[in-house]
Amino acid sequence: MIASPVTMPKYCTICRPSMVGVVVVIIVFVLSKTREQSDELHAKANPCYRGRVRRYRQDRFLRQHVPTDAHLQFGRSFDNALHTCFAKKERTRTHRVEGRFAFSLVAKSLRNLIVQMKARLHGTSQFGQYCVWLVTVSLVTPSEATDWPQYRGPNHDGISTEAIRLNWSEEAPRLLWKVPLEPALSSFSISGGRAFTQARRRVSGEDQEFCIALNADTGQEIWARPLGIAVYDGGVGSDDGPRSTPSVDGDRVYVFTSYLKIYCFEAATGQEIWSKQFEAPVVAWQNAASPLILGDLIFLNCNVPNGRLVALRKEDGSVVWQGQNDQMTQATPVLATVAETPQVIYFAQSGLVSVVPETGKVLWRYPLPFRTSTAASPVVAGDVVYCSAAYGVGAGAVRVANAGASLPASEVWRTPGANMNHWATPIYHDGHLYGVYGQSLLSLRCVELSTGTEKWRQGGVGYGSVLFVNGHVLVLTADGDLVLVKPDPSKYVEVERFTAITRNPVKCWNVPAISNGRIYVRSTLQGAAYDVSVPTPPQPKPKLKLQFARPQTGASFRLLVGNEDGSPLDLNRASNIDIYVSSELGPGSAGWTKLNLSPVLDNGVLRIDDSESASKPHRFFKSQERP
Repeated sequence: MIASPVTMPKYCTICRPSMVGVVVVIIVFVLSKTREQSDELHAKANPCYRGRVRRYRQDRFLRQHVPTDAHLQFGRSFDNALHTCFAKKERTRTHRVEGRFAFSLVAKSLRNLIVQMKARLHGTSQFGQYCVWLVTVSLVTPSEATDWPQYRGPNHDGISTEAIRLNWSEEAPRLLWKVPLEPALSSFSISGGRAFTQARRRVSGEDQEFCIALNADTGQEIWARPLGIAVYDGGVGSDDGPRSTPSVDGDRVYVFTSYLKIYCFEAATGQEIWSKQFEAPVVAWQNAASPLILGDLIFLNCNVPNGRLVALRKEDGSVVWQGQNDQMTQATPVLATVAETPQVIYFAQSGLVSVVPETGKVLWRYPLPFRTSTAASPVVAGDVVYCSAAYGVGAGAVRVANAGASLPASEVWRTPGANMNHWATPIYHDGHLYGVYGQSLLSLRCVELSTGTEKWRQGGVGYGSVLFVNGHVLVLTADGDLVLVKPDPSKYVEVERFTAITRNPVKCWNVPAISNGRIYVRSTLQGAAYDVSVPTPPQPKPKLKLQFARPQTGASFRLLVGNEDGSPLDLNRASNIDIYVSSELGPGSAGWTKLNLSPVLDNGVLRIDDSESASKPHRFFKSQERP
């Protein structure tokens, strides 16, 4: 889909999306004469805005914590993107909003959006002067190479937007590096050419946790910084270690230790910028949750009584808000837009707790029992939020509604003792969940989200994990195999399988990372990176341009051959160019004679001096490139 050129008023600027994909440009007219009139227009023109004007006046979160030129990532419908854009009430400025959407919903959502916009904006000209908002919606096709800066990816949902090769049987993933690592259950985060993880190392006779930065291209260690004691409750083995995954934001990396101390390091050097210790008891098997970063804030469950949920300022670690008494679990919180409202969702011992990111105000709750341990993160699909825990707890799904002043949550289904995710979080795709289920007898399963009905199961994955990439479920088995599976609700369809980790004992109890055409995997004792990037097709050569130039001195006739786009000719291409001459312009090759002159490549242009042609009444020339 290509947008036609649009003539914009002089006070508007077009923001070009940086993501590769199909670009749809939508011009939305919004009243901006006064704030009160603008609010009135939105309340009348946008049903989902009705009753929420006062709340949005108070909620300045998007303006304070997300720069206006940042890439804002919203849900999976155009209405969500449009609604969130309306929530940014900077009426006098032009904004770029880039959203990531399910590709299969594009055509229908765009058609519906156009119809709704026509209806919503009909008859609003009476309110006064308008400004133009330019909403640039970038629909990401599976080709964008990105970093993987946090646990389970940049969107906290285990879904990669990259395209990778799927023909592993024909061409196996290419090993970039494989290195031994000290024990840990931590995953990789990838950013700025570095791979970050944790490990347990012996220092001065004492085990300590370390944050480690590796060169993402070679696996060579760049730096390592101690974090504190490494003492665990057992159940893993001699290769036990830290569980949390570092989170990267710009030039800083943040890591939350097993004993509730958070560090901020320079990503390039490992120099400590700040740290903060929370004086609180840890749960059995210690902390495994990773820091969740949004804008200027870091979200954690620090387990401090009467202030367990906390948001820190990432610049200096100062507390922005702290409250609630929901005891911690090993589950990492997620950020999502649910019922048209941005929110952070914690999975605590009390169940799901959703809060306003700016203030920590509770939006809704969904109780779920706690037994021994909860470790899988919530999964968000539109306005439905799924959660699951092991040790006989089972799973549940809740639908969150937008009722204006409140967000009521109602249970969709509950399966006590069934659909248990131990610590591997499922991924959502096209109405179904795909993930590792069970506790002692584990299997890969497909579960229908709307009903909680199991569609199929396949054994052999152990305590593995899943991601979603290029239209396929990517499984990392506990034994170190990478498996591509079609997301087919009717049956298990294995596409490819490849052994990625080999050092014994192989124990891959974490989730891989996908970044810049590579899959990064680790076990408790080994890390590896594999290139699965789609080969870049060769770019077509620029067309040749043949022209005449009158030399200043010497020969009286000169031909120049260069690239039509002005780029310089390289020596290899220039050596394959021939010039032909003819006294008549006829069809075919008859009458054309190759000029046997010595051309000179000068500043990317091929120069041929032909003194004989100067004495001819007329001549025709053509350039021809040999294959």
